[in-house]
Amino acid sequence: MVLTAFFPTCCASADSGLLVGRWVPEQSCAVVLAVVHFPFIPIQVKQLLDQVRQDSQVGVAVLGTWCHCRQEPEESLGRFLEGLAAVFPHEPWLRLCRERGSMFWSCEATHRQAPGAPGEDQVTLIFYDQRQVLLSQLHPPAVPPDRQVGADPASTGGLAAVFHTVARSEALFRSDRFDEGPVRLSHWQSEGVEASILAELAKRASGPVCLLLASLLSLVSAVGACRVFKLWPLSFLGSKLSTCEQLRHRLEHLRLIFSTKKAENPAQLMRKANMVASVLLDVALGLLLLSWLHGRSRIGHLADALVPVADHVAEELQHLLQWLMGAPAGLKMNRALDQVLGRFFLYHIHLWISYIHLMSPFVEHILWHVGLSACLGLTVALSLLSDIVALLTFHIYCFYVYGARLYRLKIHGLSSLWRLFRGKKWNALRRRVDSCSYDLDQLFIGTLLFTILLFLLPTTALYYLVFTLLRLLVVAAQGLIHLLVDLINSLPLYSLGLRLCRPYRLAAGVKFRVLEHEARRPLCLLMQINPLPYSRVVHTYRLPGCGCHPQHSWGSLCRRLFSGELIYPWRQRSDKQD
Repeated sequence: MVLTAFFPTCCASADSGLLVGRWVPEQSCAVVLAVVHFPFIPIQVKQLLDQVRQDSQVGVAVLGTWCHCRQEPEESLGRFLEGLAAVFPHEPWLRLCRERGSMFWSCEATHRQAPGAPGEDQVTLIFYDQRQVLLSQLHPPAVPPDRQVGADPASTGGLAAVFHTVARSEALFRSDRFDEGPVRLSHWQSEGVEASILAELAKRASGPVCLLLASLLSLVSAVGACRVFKLWPLSFLGSKLSTCEQLRHRLEHLRLIFSTKKAENPAQLMRKANMVASVLLDVALGLLLLSWLHGRSRIGHLADALVPVADHVAEELQHLLQWLMGAPAGLKMNRALDQVLGRFFLYHIHLWISYIHLMSPFVEHILWHVGLSACLGLTVALSLLSDIVALLTFHIYCFYVYGARLYRLKIHGLSSLWRLFRGKKWNALRRRVDSCSYDLDQLFIGTLLFTILLFLLPTTALYYLVFTLLRLLVVAAQGLIHLLVDLINSLPLYSLGLRLCRPYRLAAGVKFRVLEHEARRPLCLLMQINPLPYSRVVHTYRLPGCGCHPQHSWGSLCRRLFSGELIYPWRQRSDKQD
């Protein structure tokens, strides 16, 4: 039988004593956690192990003996260690020894219940860094690895058991050599427990601070849930404005961050840390933007340049409409319909220019308050910028809606009249096309209407095409802003920083390096942690965003554009209907 023994590298130079750890019978492996040094009283060792089992819920026991032959006579020490097997019964009993004056190790596993059996199992000794394994989190493989002969001596389940055992046994690592306890241990913190005064002060102050901020956030949520904000104008604006959506999203993040409920598992703790990093980065970038806007009178310069830019865009639209009212690209359009549509859109542009000039005295004050909103975070300022873009291009949206509705009306009319020519009709009850017989008058009127709609279609389609392209430019600009907001909201910054600075904290698996492999000696391996790839870190710990992503594929988008359906921005609810 082949057994696997995991031994911490921090105990390689420890004095002789007892091996304390956990035996995993499913994997036939022993996880050594610490070494108990001489002298000791067996009843005190058993009391310590009972206390650790109660605190960690891990079956910690004495697995065997550890002998570091530096000064002790090997024969007398061996007889003494054999006697300890009767005091601490365990099957199998490990005897791990480091030979004096050499780098070789010997490891034996014996069974006392079968003394007549030729009885020692073959042992594979694996050294591991106890601190890294304790602080790391093992992630299951995305794709089951190919198992090859002689590849990994421990399976994925065995590795999970090793990581779980070390992570749950923190109660065993609370003592160091400076403690005046009855039992002296060697483990990764035996030279001194890692601690920080600032960290301890922050832990003690975090409770009252989180309780106070959670109360304030609850008050803000109660005010936001007031019935006044559920009335029609306010509820409609709150559902359409990107700024309101982003504020609700950040409020949920802050409520989770300052929640007094303790994280139940490492995944929730990592999620909360990523939210804290995202909020801090967002606020820092917002303050940088605020300092840039309010320095050197940049807001005044932007206000002075905004109205001329709006006038220039309106003049370009007027030139475009005048070009469409003529013979665009040499195409012969329907003169009457072309003039009606052109004058209709020109009147809308005239109204828009009047509105811009009416609002021009207040533009600087509006921009000043918009810049002041950056103290809430860069994402809030970007969401407000998206809403301002939507407001400034509202006339383009109106042109697009008018052209799309008119184009869609003619497309539906032509499709219905085309079914009339073929003796078909659309059955609205059965949702299918059925056969139908028409008389001569119906066919004559249908022919007239089909001819009229067919010859008016190029003029309508040209206006629809031009304003659809303008609308797509606005939607693309808003989409880029929303993607940047979603990137700041969902990027796991803390996990990426952890992967960069301490890659062993996010473990994708392990690899083994051969330290010693000779005949009649145990195979000695060194376990090293494989860090999680950056792409998988982003995929695993990505925070939920605001849904700023395209709702349709390219094929679906082209079909919707060809049929004249309205194209909305990316930030939309799932129940949106045309």
